[in-house]
Amino acid sequence: MRIYIVRHGETVLNAKGVFQGRTDEPLNQNGRDLAEMTGKAMKGIHFDRCFSSPLDRAKETASIILRESGNDIPVETDDRVIEMNFGDMEGKPFSEMGDEGLKFYFDAFHFAGFPNGETIQDVCGRTQEFLKEIIANDDGKTCLVSTHGCAMRGMVNYLSDNPADFWFGRAPYNCSFTIVEAEGGVARITDINKVYYDESLIKDPFAKK
Repeated sequence: MRIYIVRHGETVLNAKGVFQGRTDEPLNQNGRDLAEMTGKAMKGIHFDRCFSSPLDRAKETASIILRESGNDIPVETDDRVIEMNFGDMEGKPFSEMGDEGLKFYFDAFHFAGFPNGETIQDVCGRTQEFLKEIIANDDGKTCLVSTHGCAMRGMVNYLSDNPADFWFGRAPYNCSFTIVEAEGGVARITDINKVYYDESLIKDPFAKK
């Protein structure tokens, strides 16, 4: 079984360096272009099922990738792979998170969560429940999962060689993949931060933060 977990394409709020979380922000044109390039590059990969966060940016990313890769299957939504709830930081720029908020990037498991939001442990709990359920029902098929940056990292954290490094060294790029292979209920990460488009198009709003 192979599971392709993708972070959604770019949005206006991504480009501005703003916490989106549960804000239902659509893809911007660059985000659609990235998803389209990704899908075209994935022609020949047959997906048996597709799961997505219920937020529009994730659903649209999944739909474009499926269309461009030639996979005519429905997008099934699952609330467990929705993005982290950033509480009072929703809609605010990364620069306003303060010293305590820096733990979110540099010491995630000791980050208490933004007021009225989730913790990293909350995100890991629900996203890993989803992934483990998929793996437990291993039928040798190939799945696409369209989700979000924090949700993606939480989903595969338990498969990491270094779980304490929640971000695997960095936040995932838009339309980048973590690929998981499973057999007999045993799973492993085979690729991380993989993009199917020209790497010169990568935007990294975290690089200077």
